[in-house]
This record gives sequence, structure tokens and C-alpha cells, in this order.
Amino acid sequence: MKNLVKAIVTVAVVLGCTSSSFAQATATAAASATIITPITITKTVDMNFGNVAVSATIAGTAVLAPAGTRTTGGAGGVTLPATVGTVAAATFTVAGQASYTYAITLPASATITSSGHTMTVNGFTSSPSATGLLSSGGVQTLTVGATLNVAAAQAAGTYTNASGVPVTVNYN
Repeated sequence: MKNLVKAIVTVAVVLGCTSSSFAQATATAAASATIITPITITKTVDMNFGNVAVSATIAGTAVLAPAGTRTTGGAGGVTLPATVGTVAAATFTVAGQASYTYAITLPASATITSSGHTMTVNGFTSSPSATGLLSSGGVQTLTVGATLNVAAAQAAGTYTNASGVPVTVNYN
């Protein structure tokens, strides 16, 4: 009788395992990843509004386009003298994965100073604007312009900022 019980239990276990193996299936999937070239940005030219003359009584602006050209704006408080000095849009080289697009983030504003006097730079624009496309070689030139806000009777001097003007690029 003992052997009969053992045989029945053994058959039940075998049948139980056999029937459960028919109720499931297994498949496998491969895992992979492609590491792309990290995106980088390198400054090649600093932004420079050149020589700017100011009114004693009226504030104004000097607008530097990404192409490196200047105009005046505002109420006429700024003029651009014939001796322009160094005028240059900020220029960067963006490098990364060939033919990838990237987003461009420009600062809202920056402050430049000279001997305790300040001016605000804002209204940043870029070329390309908002989104760039890396070439088949994985590079693109990015130029940035902005608006210089000049107060009436702004103190003479060479205005700069120690922290720089941050331009950020990220893959889309």
C-alpha cells in the first residue's frame, strides 16, 4: 500500500509539472545601444559691439546681428561712430554626431561692467536660430548677436563681463 501511495504521488507530481509546462512559453530579445558622439560647443570669437557714442540726455540701444552688423534702436540715444573699433558677433563651433539636429538656448540677459558702471545686454539672437543641424562632418558654426542697452550719459570705458555669455546646445 505504501508503494502504491508513492506511485500515485509520483504520477501526480509528474502530471502536474507536465501540464504546467504546456501553459507557458518563453522568448528572448536582444538588448543593444548605440553611443553617439557627445555634442560640444567651443567659443571661437567673443561678442563685441565696437565703439558706441551716447547722448547726454537720451538712452538708446545698439543691436548686433548674428551676421556681425550693427544698427541703432530706441529713441536715438546711441550713434555708431565712423571709427567702429572691433565689431563681432559671438561665434561658436558646435560639433557632434553627423547630421543630427540640436536645440540652441540663449541667455535672457547679461551684465557688462566698467569701473563700477553697468550696461545690460539682452535680446539675444542666433544663426541658426532655435535649432541647428550638424553637417555630414558633424560640425556647424553658430553665431550670436544681442542688444546693448545704453543709459543716457553712460560713463566712458571698456565694458566686459567676467562670467561670459552662456550659450547651450542639446541634441533634439
